[in-house]
Amino acid sequence: MLFILAGFTVLGGLVAVLAGAYGLRETRRVEAAGALTWALVKPAPQGSGRPLLQYETADGRVLELPSPVPPNRREPLPPGASVRLSYDPADPRTVVLLGRERTALDRAFMVAGAAIVLLGLTLATAAL
Repeated sequence: MLFILAGFTVLGGLVAVLAGAYGLRETRRVEAAGALTWALVKPAPQGSGRPLLQYETADGRVLELPSPVPPNRREPLPPGASVRLSYDPADPRTVVLLGRERTALDRAFMVAGAAIVLLGLTLATAAL
């Protein structure tokens, strides 16, 4: 029974490692290959903690979407400010705010997942 618990623990840890690695890869991909533009920060809509970002794509479309920056950041985005962002030309709704990336969260997922994998392997070793 302990061996089955260890297997599920390892699988859960691997999912966390893969989620963190995927998030980090996507952030770096959009940062490196994305199109750069300036976005206007608009006030958050009623009931939302995140301000809206309004920007124009290279093909002339104007998009408005919630900021990917979490509202509990120490430096909130003030309405009326301009921020630099990189967006994916294939899907302009995928954005990264330059200088405000959430790579720490992705790295934390990877570290926590690795710790859970090690815990699962320890349980598996104890079961044998």
